[in-house]
Amino acid sequence: MPFDVRRFDIYRKVPKDLTQPTYTGAFISILCCVFILFLFLSELTGYIATEIVNELYVDDPDKDSGGKIDVSLNISLPNLHCDLVGLDIQDEMGRHEVGHIDNSMKLPLNQGDGCRFEGEFTINKVPGNFHVSTHSATAQPQSPDMTHTIHKLAFGEKLQVQKVQGAFNALGGANKLSSNPLASHDYILKIVPTVYEDLSGRQRFSYQYTVANKEYVAYSHTGRIIPAIWFRYDLSPITVKYTERRQPFYRFITTICAIVGGTFTVAGIIDSCIFTASEAWKKIQIGKMS
Repeated sequence: MPFDVRRFDIYRKVPKDLTQPTYTGAFISILCCVFILFLFLSELTGYIATEIVNELYVDDPDKDSGGKIDVSLNISLPNLHCDLVGLDIQDEMGRHEVGHIDNSMKLPLNQGDGCRFEGEFTINKVPGNFHVSTHSATAQPQSPDMTHTIHKLAFGEKLQVQKVQGAFNALGGANKLSSNPLASHDYILKIVPTVYEDLSGRQRFSYQYTVANKEYVAYSHTGRIIPAIWFRYDLSPITVKYTERRQPFYRFITTICAIVGGTFTVAGIIDSCIFTASEAWKKIQIGKMS
């Protein structure tokens, strides 16, 4: 007797003459197909899209930076002449630079009565500060007006990722135009290293920061008021890493199989219950008629 491999068929076929189509079954089948199509498109959209996973760890992610951080500053002082505006930088490594001018630009405002300062510079990865003041001016004004608007203060590489909502420009839009003109402003920054890794494995290094500020009137040793806008910073040892990921293909296939199989199974149970109840009701009606 030849061996029949058909014995291993777990999907046995039911002859068509033993099956019975019904309107209810057709309606449920159509609903199943629509429902499966909807779930399939939803899963396909989720598979094509990417997700951002974040994690925290203690490390210096950008070891190739030489211990430097790029800074971009854009600030307007509408009541202080550009000849008086200067940027000073100092830190705990001994750096003390007054009147930094590299990669900076001053744009007159209000017919020359004000100034917009735009600058890009680097700072060391140690606590320190940089401040906008009149300290580098050849002659100090009698009443320097430090009211200002900060358009941008950002550290590191610019990240343009919609799904990453971080404090990369936390001071952007800060408005101190209504404050005391002779007041100094202290912005205390806590800088947090941030890494973004895309699907290709390319990493970009940036920095978020939190900020607290205070306003006060400062007097020099001669009793004069010399206001300034201070940005005092310190670095956090915690690094935030954002990783772009996509759902694995095997998980997508598993989900699709679960959707198709589960939908047809549940629909079959519903159809069977309806059919059984309908047949029972018909038998009851026939019994009453007889």
